[in-house]
Amino acid sequence: MGLKGFVEGGIASIVAGASTHPLDLIKVRMQLQGEPHLPNPSLQVYRPVLAGNVSISQAVSQSRVGPVSIGVRIVQSEGVPALFSGVSATILRQTLYSTTRMGLYDILKNKWTDTETGNLPLTSKIVAGLIAGGVGAAVGNPADVAMVRMQADGRLPIDQRRNYKSVIDALGQMTKQEGVGSLWRGSALTVNRAMIVTASQLATYDQVKEMIIEKGVMGDGIGTHVTASFAAGFVAAVASNPIDVIKTRVMNMKVGPGAEPPYAGALDCALKTVRAEGPMALYKGFIPTISRQGPFTVVLFVTLEQVRKLLKDF
Repeated sequence: MGLKGFVEGGIASIVAGASTHPLDLIKVRMQLQGEPHLPNPSLQVYRPVLAGNVSISQAVSQSRVGPVSIGVRIVQSEGVPALFSGVSATILRQTLYSTTRMGLYDILKNKWTDTETGNLPLTSKIVAGLIAGGVGAAVGNPADVAMVRMQADGRLPIDQRRNYKSVIDALGQMTKQEGVGSLWRGSALTVNRAMIVTASQLATYDQVKEMIIEKGVMGDGIGTHVTASFAAGFVAAVASNPIDVIKTRVMNMKVGPGAEPPYAGALDCALKTVRAEGPMALYKGFIPTISRQGPFTVVLFVTLEQVRKLLKDF
């Protein structure tokens, strides 16, 4: 029963992750906007200004660029395949992180469910999600770092790009150039985010699904699954976005030999981000986050329910 939960969760997570990857890439690019230590030529416009009698060009960074604009610019400057940059890392991440969290959550949920009533309190679901998310994130952090870097690479100046060929190449280069420890860069943030996402996403889905069925609004069908999925995606996006912004920036920072890193840690990154860009900077990329979390969560749980039906006799 335990192994079956891992298989079901893994299949559903890989399908959901691969199909919504372009939205995740746009979210990452938006979250990296405004970093003071890194120019972003793809998100700059040039306008002439007069200095005396001399006309010069001055780069003026746009303060806000929407997800549609970023998506269009990625296609224009890097081509359509760029929308799937890092998809191999996404698949590996889902294989390690999501398979672990979905399977472990299923085990804990079954273990803690009252055998007589078949009920599991919301608090127990949240605790199961926190534990499953934390363990899954620790396992999948190397793939998460590789995914963020591969997704963000196109926004760097050409001479600064890492140009990873695949997730395996990314992990190999990171280990060789920055040490094994770089594979777990930002792991504390990854674990915290995963605990929040898993607890809010899985617990909300189960709770809303149970409420819909118990109150007789709908039966245990695709309508219920989609409705519960959207609710779970929204709650997870609101709860996790600030940590996700900080995690993305810490993982993506480039540290040269002997140079001081842009951020000393998660707290330093959060403080510098808020000071330089304001508190709402922690919700950068929220539109693509919710745009991605919605479809991702729907695909995840609808696929999961269908896989469960297919494997119910095994």
